Amino acid sequence: MPKTPSFPDRQALRRIPLPEWIDPAAAFDELYAGSPYAVWLDAGAGATTGTSYLAGGHERSLVVTASAPAGTTTRSRPLAATDAPVTTRDSVFDVLRRDLARSTSTPNGNAPVAADDVGFRLGWVGWLGYGLAQPTAAAGTGLVGAPDAALLRVDRAVAFDHAARTVTLLVRPEVGEPEGELDAWVAETSRRLAQAGRGARPPAQSPGNLEVRWRHDPEQYARLIGQCQARIRAGDAYQLCLTNEITVAGAFDPGELYRRLRDSSPSHHGGLLRFGEHALLSASPEQFLSVSPGGRICTRPIKGTRPRATDPAHDRILEAELLASDKERAENLMIVDLMRNDLGRVAELGTVAVTALLQVESYPHVHQLVSTIEAQLAPGLTAVDAVQAAFPAGSMTGAPKASAMAILHELEGGERGVYAGAFGYLGQDGALDLAMVIRSIVLGPAGASIGTGGGITALSVAAEEIEETRVKAAALIRALLGTEPGPDPAEGQGLVT
Repeated sequence: MPKTPSFPDRQALRRIPLPEWIDPAAAFDELYAGSPYAVWLDAGAGATTGTSYLAGGHERSLVVTASAPAGTTTRSRPLAATDAPVTTRDSVFDVLRRDLARSTSTPNGNAPVAADDVGFRLGWVGWLGYGLAQPTAAAGTGLVGAPDAALLRVDRAVAFDHAARTVTLLVRPEVGEPEGELDAWVAETSRRLAQAGRGARPPAQSPGNLEVRWRHDPEQYARLIGQCQARIRAGDAYQLCLTNEITVAGAFDPGELYRRLRDSSPSHHGGLLRFGEHALLSASPEQFLSVSPGGRICTRPIKGTRPRATDPAHDRILEAELLASDKERAENLMIVDLMRNDLGRVAELGTVAVTALLQVESYPHVHQLVSTIEAQLAPGLTAVDAVQAAFPAGSMTGAPKASAMAILHELEGGERGVYAGAFGYLGQDGALDLAMVIRSIVLGPAGASIGTGGGITALSVAAEEIEETRVKAAALIRALLGTEPGPDPAEGQGLVT
């Protein structure tokens, strides 16, 4: 296959172990706190399992962004002095599929990779916004105006294995790369990481008085719930995942803000993704989709929520109440059926299976009801095909998916943007791991946006659904306002000091 300037050929992956453990947060501060293009896929504060990854852009780094309304993608090297962005009519999925086809034959370097081992061995990191699935708004609308997709091609990264407490540099040379460039990066990164965390971090800056605005106040949201239930009674849908948006005007430092978020809401699929003037900060508890190099697919939809209680006995009652709720169980089962159908479109015949059903997972602020569906990717298909078949996730739409999306677009009164999409990595070996963009803050030059919502069914009670949106958003609002845990900052849905 001829070479193209868009996707240079790759060489074997190299792994360089470092001699001692370094906290990923300290490493990010040392390496990428000031970088305009940086990604941190985070296994969580205090994690004892999983792997975190850090990477940053350099002058030859390729960035791909997408505008769904325009139907275009733009390739650029924003840190290059002579960058000339190129915009085409390709979809972002076309771009990823074409790049993956050039990459999967590349050897994985100095360690064997099991067919079912999901791990990032360099490739693409970024987000796919919900807007990709419903390109109806003018480009760049809303307070934040983030691109519908933004991805950084990563050829050098730092991996933190939290179980083994090891740190490894990952590098993959590309044809045409200046001689010695990666060796210099390895040496400089090793030197800087050896001193990471030794200096005192500057004190956090107070954001001052900020106004928290909700797209729909409680009365409006209750009316929308009623309209959802009317459509359900009419047979137009079984479940509708109604969302609300919170915006806060102001200037925020992504690194400082993410520190506050991860400290209060540690999650196995956290992340900080910064693309120029836009950033995604997430404490997501939900894995949208993973695909192993051998084609093993897994999705873990969340449907069903109860708040946590500080009293252990009360907390156990809330957990048991969630597990016993007919409404929450029905909500979860509807999405399980939807995701089974989505995976069935790309799976080898007879391999789709529900491997865990209606399990409670507990996070700092909520109990959640989670199920797991797995399958084997059909021969000839890739992780990109799996994403397209399942995107956007049924846990963020309702069922049936197409009808639910159309109804919600009528009711919600605005675009979701990045919220309700997915973020994570697509590796050059075909591995993929994407989390849902929930429990997330999206930043732009004018301020911040938070999405929150819940699944509406015929059995929903408006007051309970409104409270669920507040519980899910509370920690995110606190992080924005720089406040300590205490009274719900969503209370009053207005000016907060």
